[in-house]
Amino acid sequence: MTNPQQQLQDALEALDVASAPLSGLPFSVGGCTHCYTEADLEVLGEPVHRVPDQLLFSVALKTPDHWDNFPGLYRRLMPRIVRLLIADQLDHGLVASRLLAAGWRNWPAPEQIALDEVWHAWWRSVLHSRPITGHITDVLEALAVTAGTLAPWLDLWAETRTEAADLHLSDALDYWLVEDELADLHLGFYDELHATPQLLPWLLSLEDGRIDATQLREVERVSSS
Repeated sequence: MTNPQQQLQDALEALDVASAPLSGLPFSVGGCTHCYTEADLEVLGEPVHRVPDQLLFSVALKTPDHWDNFPGLYRRLMPRIVRLLIADQLDHGLVASRLLAAGWRNWPAPEQIALDEVWHAWWRSVLHSRPITGHITDVLEALAVTAGTLAPWLDLWAETRTEAADLHLSDALDYWLVEDELADLHLGFYDELHATPQLLPWLLSLEDGRIDATQLREVERVSSS
């Protein structure tokens, strides 16, 4: 059995393989010539590995209306964008929202499955590691918004009884309890996912001792208010 970090690397490589037929082909890119030069557009149409990081950062975050074919462009660049996301070099909520706008759930099955495997491997690696690159709440936001639900990620968190997973839970609660954010928590750059209805009952269902007593009292207070 490989460790969670190696499983993540294996999943990322599988994502590259699943996306290779598209990412290696020439692609006609039309877009906003106020923000991008003709040379930029030409480079974006070349095999994805040739796109400079700085240009990739820009495309990953720009609104869809900058492009003639945003879903097609984002789909091609997705494996590299995901790697930057995991490295905490991009805004998690924004990239998740962009993936929704790109219609990733309608992509060919091999690409959907490969991305889903990356998400699960990433989450497992996070729950077994501390410190991590980025913050636990950002990772959860990316996963939950793209999946449209918190359920599989919370289930895996509850099942993972590592010291790292419990410390991440404490960190997340510190974040969510600031100014009662937990009472009406939305995830995604455009607040696509209302997290509170799933998150509060899950927190209260965790076995005794999983949540610090002080934090638990705050969760119970939020739940009863």
